[in-house]
Amino acid sequence: MTARIMIIDDEAPIRDMVRFALELSHFEVIEAETAKEGQRKIIEKTPDLLLLDWMLPDQAGIELAQTLKVQYPALPIIMLTARAEEESRVLGLEQADDYVIKPFSPRELIARIKAVLRRSQTNAGENTEPAQFISLGSLCVNQDSQQVFINDQAVKTGPIEYKLICFFITHPNKVFSREQLLNRVWGPQVYVSERTVDVHIRRLRKILESAGSYNYIHTTRGSGYSLRLPAEDDPA
Repeated sequence: MTARIMIIDDEAPIRDMVRFALELSHFEVIEAETAKEGQRKIIEKTPDLLLLDWMLPDQAGIELAQTLKVQYPALPIIMLTARAEEESRVLGLEQADDYVIKPFSPRELIARIKAVLRRSQTNAGENTEPAQFISLGSLCVNQDSQQVFINDQAVKTGPIEYKLICFFITHPNKVFSREQLLNRVWGPQVYVSERTVDVHIRRLRKILESAGSYNYIHTTRGSGYSLRLPAEDDPA
């Protein structure tokens, strides 16, 4: 089966050269100019390997690589960059599977692509299941890595805040009392004050607020809390 290779690079001459070399080697090619376009096409096309430029107009490629490795841990990534200094090479190899410095030989690039694909196919049996995601609006939870993303950016949460957001995102727009949250999130065998829920809700709101999404958690006076999509006319 023909491998599908994706290149994300804002330089058209680079994309043209790479596409020509890949097609000569009988690869299927997908192109994108920006990180945003690339992420959309990854979802649509499911590439077998990604060639990723470091300097993209809307996001650093190294940051995108870090995000993609969480979302798609089985997707091999080769960085394409003019950054030849040792520090950049080390940083790149921490996030990607290989690192190719511009200008590069198309023949060498093809050889590296084939080598990375061989390694990924050898390891394919170790982790064949895709990452498990739950999404609502700009909020996304990766259950495999236990990470939370807002607008595709990872945000740090504590263990209770993570459990709360997983519970809320699977029960959107439904109000839960403190007692219900204690039973469903903490568990019926854990004996803590109902006010403990308020403390962790405040922490969760601060986490989401730092990403511009504090209105996800809504308070219904006298009833409890719910998760809902933020509306433009919601009060701050």
